[in-house]
Amino acid sequence: MAVTIGRRELLAAVGGAAAVWPFAVAAQQSAIPVIGFLDATTPVETVYRVSAFRDGLKEAGGHNVAIEFRWAENKLDRLPALAADLAHRQVAVIVGPITALRISRAATSTIPIVFVSGGDPIAIGLVTNLSRPGGNITGVSFASAPLQPKRLGLLHELVPPPATIAWLRDPRGPGFEEEEKEVPPAARELGRELLALNAHSPRDIDVAFETMVQSRAGALLIGSDILFNNRRRQLAALAARHGVAAIGGIREFVLAGGLMSYGASDTNAYRRAGSHYVAPILRGAKPGDLPVEMPTKYELVISVVAAKALGLTIPDKLLATADEVIE
Repeated sequence: MAVTIGRRELLAAVGGAAAVWPFAVAAQQSAIPVIGFLDATTPVETVYRVSAFRDGLKEAGGHNVAIEFRWAENKLDRLPALAADLAHRQVAVIVGPITALRISRAATSTIPIVFVSGGDPIAIGLVTNLSRPGGNITGVSFASAPLQPKRLGLLHELVPPPATIAWLRDPRGPGFEEEEKEVPPAARELGRELLALNAHSPRDIDVAFETMVQSRAGALLIGSDILFNNRRRQLAALAARHGVAAIGGIREFVLAGGLMSYGASDTNAYRRAGSHYVAPILRGAKPGDLPVEMPTKYELVISVVAAKALGLTIPDKLLATADEVIE
């Protein structure tokens, strides 16, 4: 079942998509290429990613294109039908987060697929070779899951023992197995007690925080799954309300009121998906010949404002290593 929204709703949700829609109308009358954008969440949750993707297309001169948006509204069982619909429409390329595009692989073996992934593309099983992925799939990774031990170490530095560190994760996420292998050993090495909590939905996140409060957890390691990136405002608000020091994987978590983040920019990943992958593919490049891009820079972002609200003093040493401090 395709998710259909009106033009006004899309403009309000995606913000500034008017430059795309005139081409969508023209696409019915000419050979303007159509891009399929598939996402498991909602238009509102996808705003900054769509904006970055469109910026990337513009940077590469990709103005004369139309974009067909499909959102599953957080109902993963809708993804197969949405992917099949885009394949039936014979879009020129399908782009989106890995949660959605793993489904797209089953819908088409010929339409180019450009993924944006927070995990290791080889470990997840997307490709077997980063330099020459082959087939109809390639993309960008901001490799968030492998950084969980580093984030745990930052929490350890900020919130000393004996405080318990909660770990919020989604076992359905593509990066879960990697986290499961790395986080518990890292906690043992630091001598920290770890409280593992599962969440598949916004309601599960509320329940997880109730458990954290009952268990008197003093810090929170947020999982790398896209669910938690999308629910960054909810997580930041709950962490502030319950006095829990939390670290996420994307800068947008801190901008939403969170304490700290460490990772590569998923905003930049979506921008590059547009400029370095979708645009070349529309010009004739084969996806299998485009190397999968891995991150080369990771950023530590700290909010002094959030720290003060939590009654925390950020050590000078930690502040000195931050790439961005929000005061």
